[in-house]
Amino acid sequence: MDLSPTALTLIGVLLAAWTVAAAWAVLWSVGKARRAESGRRAARQMARMIEEAPAIPMLVRVDGRIEVSDRLASWLDLDKPPKFLSELSAGPGKGLTETQLRELELLVRTTQKTAAPFRMVATQPGAQRSMAFRGALADPQVSPGGAALVWIFDFSDSEAEIARLRAEAHRARNDFAALVGLIEAAPMPMWFRGEDGALRLVNQAYVDAVGADSAEAVVDGRIELVEPVDGLSAAQVASQAATQKMPIERIVAATIGGERRALRVSDLPLGSEGVAGYAVDIEEMEELGREFRAFREAQRQMLDQLSVGVAQFDSKRQLVFANQPFGRIFALPPGAVGIKLEFERVLSGAREAGRTPEVRDFPAWRAEHAGWFTSGGTREEAWPLSDGTHLRIVAQPMPDGGMVLIAEDRTEQLALASTRDTLLRTRTATFDSLFEALAVFAPDGKLQLWNRSFAGTWGLEPELLDAHPSAEALLAAIAPNLHRPGQSSLIGETIRAATLDRRQRAGRIALADGRTLEYAGVPLPDGNGLLTVLDVTANEQAESALRERNQALEQADQVKTSFLANMSYEFRTPLTSIGGFAELLHSGVAGELSDQAHDYVAAILESVERLTAQVENVLDLSQSEAGLMPLNKERLELFGFAAQLVREREKAILDAGLSLDLRGSKASGTVQADPRQLGKAVGLILDNAIAATPAGGKVLIDLARVQGAARIVVSDNGRGMSKEELARSLRPGADPGERRQGLGIPLARQLVEAHGGRMEILSRQGEGTTVTITLP
Repeated sequence: MDLSPTALTLIGVLLAAWTVAAAWAVLWSVGKARRAESGRRAARQMARMIEEAPAIPMLVRVDGRIEVSDRLASWLDLDKPPKFLSELSAGPGKGLTETQLRELELLVRTTQKTAAPFRMVATQPGAQRSMAFRGALADPQVSPGGAALVWIFDFSDSEAEIARLRAEAHRARNDFAALVGLIEAAPMPMWFRGEDGALRLVNQAYVDAVGADSAEAVVDGRIELVEPVDGLSAAQVASQAATQKMPIERIVAATIGGERRALRVSDLPLGSEGVAGYAVDIEEMEELGREFRAFREAQRQMLDQLSVGVAQFDSKRQLVFANQPFGRIFALPPGAVGIKLEFERVLSGAREAGRTPEVRDFPAWRAEHAGWFTSGGTREEAWPLSDGTHLRIVAQPMPDGGMVLIAEDRTEQLALASTRDTLLRTRTATFDSLFEALAVFAPDGKLQLWNRSFAGTWGLEPELLDAHPSAEALLAAIAPNLHRPGQSSLIGETIRAATLDRRQRAGRIALADGRTLEYAGVPLPDGNGLLTVLDVTANEQAESALRERNQALEQADQVKTSFLANMSYEFRTPLTSIGGFAELLHSGVAGELSDQAHDYVAAILESVERLTAQVENVLDLSQSEAGLMPLNKERLELFGFAAQLVREREKAILDAGLSLDLRGSKASGTVQADPRQLGKAVGLILDNAIAATPAGGKVLIDLARVQGAARIVVSDNGRGMSKEELARSLRPGADPGERRQGLGIPLARQLVEAHGGRMEILSRQGEGTTVTITLP
């Protein structure tokens, strides 16, 4: 079939269009396939990036289903990937806790309803994993159903690092606070300066040292602790330390608490931060240094006063000190200490002067002694010299490598030791020749020394003492020889008192054989005790006889006293009768008497009066000797009391042609005394003075108060008495050679002593007598 050209053209056009369309369709399909492949590749890349990302996206739909990576299961330690939000908690140690899950569900529902974003932090208890949840409403293109998109971040490492940094910061703050507290509590002033040298910080010790109110006042006022020295202030010195980048230490004086103190000040540069400083009070150390130097000088001066030679060598074995005795013993040359003479040269010089022992090989001997410096302990030697001198040498190595050498001349000691041995032998011979039995006991009770008669006195065997028995063993051997064996403990107590208590003790004991021993314990200076024993059997017998005789004498004296008292009472009755009848005759009752009869009666009355006074004196003396003198004491004004006694004897003084001088006043004081008895005592002394002083003589009575006591002095310039006459006047009885009353002086003394006073008599023949009465 023939086609027209138009049809052919149309067909050609259709075929061309179909070809073009087919070609375009192929090209479009190829492009779409390429774009799809590119999208799949991008999706895979995006999924890979999400898998590698530090956060996991989780899409939570409204029905609770979730779309999330399997990595979340490994993070939460779940057995399988969760499909629902409730599966994020799978029990203890698995996933979130119930509380965390409920909080997350609440936040998700709130976001789904309100589109409000949220943030939540949860830490998995078992795994100690910390996660952050950040949620928001998902984009409709991601999930058009109102789902929530939650990004989960694992910041466990960051949280651990933050915790570590937080702990370190806390520790640093505590350390800084402790350091600040330590600096603040430091007893020494401390400070910190800025780069400009100005004070920035000071501690409380600094504030107290400068006497400021507070640290702020010190910093604001720029109050310096240290005064400028050599024109440089403390700030300038600190700037020098910062510039040189080296610490500067100096010793300066500062006023602290009103006292000048020596301080060691240190400035320590701290790089670009500033300069720290502190001050140490070294005043005590300086004082100790001065005291040490003074002590060392005094010690050396003291060592020069010793008889023992002392020398000191340093670690180089050079002589640094030697006292005068050391230089004298070893004949050191002058200036030996100044030139620091070596030890070997000291020995060589001593050998030349003959001050070392004679040895065969001196160099070897010297080298051996040089080894003393390194010996482990003290070395001691005896050096006998050729001139008979004996030296004791002691070498003491010192910790610093030096040595102290001590030389003692023992020549005299050895001579004294020989003398001592001789004295010991003499003492032993003396002990053995003593009549007393002696024994020396040590503080532990051991018998040390005894003489020959000790064993025989106690009836012991000498062989027992040779074993130096203890006091207990010795007493056990003595006990059977005693009259009462139990009394041996008394001897033991005496030994113990002498050795341990260091006090004397004595006693008397009877033996079974009838003898009596006196023993005494005496502590000795060396710590031992001496027991002395004396056989007093004969003495006791003589003492018993004397005691019996003394009792007989006392009884005789009592009989005499009783006789005198009875006789005095017996004399009173006839004397009273005689005196009474004489007074009746004198009064004319029996008629008028002639003049001669009147004289006889007057003589009778005078004799009766004198005899009555003598009887009273005898009675008072006997009562005083028997201790029965009654005293009625009252307060007496001394001057008036003496004046009354003088007035009573005015006629007798004038008849004897004497003058009497009474010295005293009311200032002479008062005494507590019996007016009658004290008046009798002073009156007897005054009567004796009047009787013993010839016409024209003088009697003196002096009253005074001396050292709290009343003193009455009665003196005359009469004939006086010799020593023999004075001794006789002190005994009761008449003295025919004197006009003194026989009982006056003894009775006066008895009456004065009865008042607690004392009476002293001083008399010289031809010069007079002075009697001094002292009353309390």
